[in-house]
Amino acid sequence: MEDSRDGTNDRMLPKADLLKSVENPAAVTRALDLAEQAIRTWEIVFTDFLSPPELAECQDIFQRLTEVHLRAGGGYPQAERQRAAIARTDLPLEAIDLPLVLLDIAGNFLFDTATHRDFLGSLLGAGIVREKVGDIIVLGERGAQAIVAPELVEFLEMNLTQVRSVPVKTRQVDWSELRVRQPKKKEMTTVEASLRLDAVASAGFGMSRSKMVDLINTGDVRINWKSGKQASQTVKAGDLVSIRGKGRLEIGDIAITKKERYRIQLTRYV
Repeated sequence: MEDSRDGTNDRMLPKADLLKSVENPAAVTRALDLAEQAIRTWEIVFTDFLSPPELAECQDIFQRLTEVHLRAGGGYPQAERQRAAIARTDLPLEAIDLPLVLLDIAGNFLFDTATHRDFLGSLLGAGIVREKVGDIIVLGERGAQAIVAPELVEFLEMNLTQVRSVPVKTRQVDWSELRVRQPKKKEMTTVEASLRLDAVASAGFGMSRSKMVDLINTGDVRINWKSGKQASQTVKAGDLVSIRGKGRLEIGDIAITKKERYRIQLTRYV
């Protein structure tokens, strides 16, 4: 693409081709719109928070583009919901601070326990759209922390005053106060006759194969954040299998045994 700073090049990205077969067209379209803005203005632009499947599709598509690149982050290494910075490839993104703010939502939840859904519901009930909210870290009886877009801070400090029946005080805090529990990790080895998704995932998540097939058929199982289409789909080393509410399973080294079966190293995160 020619230098657009002089306004001589108005070529748009081939969205129709890029959007073929994507599972999250709305989020990917918004990211491509921002990419065109970045190309046109030579500015660094930022997406709203993206879910893991949305981010995975954006990353996959941006790897096919030569004019722009992106870098994502959600406030800590294991963050699920992340924002992405997008810019022309000429502009480095490594040192860019993503627009993220940490909020502390403090209250006494000893006698009225609140869940992730409760805190999210209170945020959305205050009039906030989901795309402006990142991860929510529940801290048990003392409340929660939420990662949000900076423009929401003043509004939430004034308006988020109750979660369930519990009065809360909402305030911005420094990132040094972030309280994130490291995910529990369980490593295991399984020997299977094939690398079928249903066989490997049922072993890794400790459930029956028929139950796993049901979850795959209902679209609850994802491989690298994309829906597992069929139980017979094969997995490979490096794949990440996730099931909503049950954590993630990383496929490690795969070796063939003397009986020509597959010895698979698995790591489950919960």
